[in-house]
Amino acid sequence: MLDTLNRTILDNTLKDYLIVAGFILLVLILRKVASKKITRLIFYLFRKMGRKINEKEFFDLVLAPLENFIFFLASYLAINSLEFPRELMFKIMKIKSDVLLDRAASGVLIYFFFHTLLRVTDYLAIVMEKKAKTTEDYSDDQLIIFFREFLKVILIIICVLVMIRYVFNQDITKLLAGLSLVGAAIALAAKESIENLIASFIIFFDRPFTVGDLLKVQQINGTVEKIGLRSTRIRTTDRTYVTIPNKQMVDSIVDNLSLRNKRRVELVLELHPRSTVDQLKLVLKEMESTLSYPGLEEKTILLSDIRMDAYVVSIEYYTGMITIAAFNALKQKVNFDVLQLLESHGIAVAGKDKK
Repeated sequence: MLDTLNRTILDNTLKDYLIVAGFILLVLILRKVASKKITRLIFYLFRKMGRKINEKEFFDLVLAPLENFIFFLASYLAINSLEFPRELMFKIMKIKSDVLLDRAASGVLIYFFFHTLLRVTDYLAIVMEKKAKTTEDYSDDQLIIFFREFLKVILIIICVLVMIRYVFNQDITKLLAGLSLVGAAIALAAKESIENLIASFIIFFDRPFTVGDLLKVQQINGTVEKIGLRSTRIRTTDRTYVTIPNKQMVDSIVDNLSLRNKRRVELVLELHPRSTVDQLKLVLKEMESTLSYPGLEEKTILLSDIRMDAYVVSIEYYTGMITIAAFNALKQKVNFDVLQLLESHGIAVAGKDKK
């Protein structure tokens, strides 16, 4: 039995293979327990930091990638204790097979590690989004989404750099120095993308508008649905979905209709030129007293112009920031009351023959 266990196969004893296989099998069985313990520890630390988080959501996001990382890390360390068989030695582009496999394994390990970090980032964003939704301000909701995506991009860049260092065995500092000209060319080619990225920071910190605001920009009317790293998405009044680069949103004149404190209405009446002065004076006076409703502010009623074909009466008034339905109802009521006043005094509109 001992002779069999000590028998050498591919530069390693059968005993070594069994130990490594047994260790990997043990890790495979216990990885769920180990990953749950680690996940619970992270969960406990977040709770200690005052974060109100849902345990099930946290486990759903973090547990699976953490299990993969733990299993692959343990397997990598166990297999690394074995001697690489000389029979399997070969070269690919001057790189030995054992080095090639080791670097490939390192790359997979780095991937699993950063995949876990990305999942943790996603969950932290979910927690902060839930907290942000308790406030009336929509800007913090979009700001969290923005920085979540930005942080994930940073993590991916770090992951690539780490892989370049440990998988491809390249000096990152020298590589970055060597790529400075290439980077300058890329930056020049991506000039618009960089400008849009900078513009997105200006939008988030200067806050000329936020998600949910009604805007008028470049002859487009609509509601902001998303502010991204490159562009702003607007749902127009025609229910189309328009994407505008952030640079244009910063450089253009943006009319934020949601920030107005009043709604303005202008009603122009062209009255029949056969109307008498006494009729006009009386109807204007009655308009002043009749057009007094809750929500109607700063009204101005005057005979603004005298023409050969008509007398022009201008009615201008403002309402508070009532709903659009209430605004339209009030506007219609004013119009009907004006028509009723004109009719009661026998005043016709221009172009209509008086009988």
